[in-house]
Amino acid sequence: MVHGDYKISKIKFSFNHNKFVSNIFDFAKTIIIAMIMVSVIFTLFIREAKVEGVSMQNTLQTQDRVFLTNYLYQPKNGDIVVINAENIEEKRIIKRVIATENQTLRIDYDTGNVYVDEIKINEPYISSKTTKSNYPAKIPYVIPKGYIFVMGDNRAMSKDSRNETIGLVSVDDVIGKAQFIFYPFDRMGYLY
Repeated sequence: MVHGDYKISKIKFSFNHNKFVSNIFDFAKTIIIAMIMVSVIFTLFIREAKVEGVSMQNTLQTQDRVFLTNYLYQPKNGDIVVINAENIEEKRIIKRVIATENQTLRIDYDTGNVYVDEIKINEPYISSKTTKSNYPAKIPYVIPKGYIFVMGDNRAMSKDSRNETIGLVSVDDVIGKAQFIFYPFDRMGYLY
């Protein structure tokens, strides 16, 4: 039908059942592939941990949730790490790496200063003076191969490598490096 200068035609809708089913399968494949990729990323590259306790205050608070990276990770001084302490504490613990293998370590409990390779380390993150544990571990002057020495930032309240129940930590027990607080949202941010 012609109406003025415009031609009006009827539009026919057709439903192709085979194409619809094919689209559903394509969508399902995409979702499955995406889920596999996310699973691989969170298995190999990123993990999540929940902070319990006050040993890392003021850097971390109890109930903070952090993302960890662990792919090809080797602990370095100053890193905040999550450690598998099942054989000691029956849980995970989170601490800061103070010294790694082959480094010398000395703690002056009178001043609270910590020396790595005879250099006093700057620790602006600590919330209390470094004190001796009630159950002190025997700390070697040189950290042996495959081990790290860790402490919490809240030195007065932290059970860490200064304590005989934890002592030096095997690198094999390090689950990953805490990189980012993702919850609660008002505390979101990178960890240094």
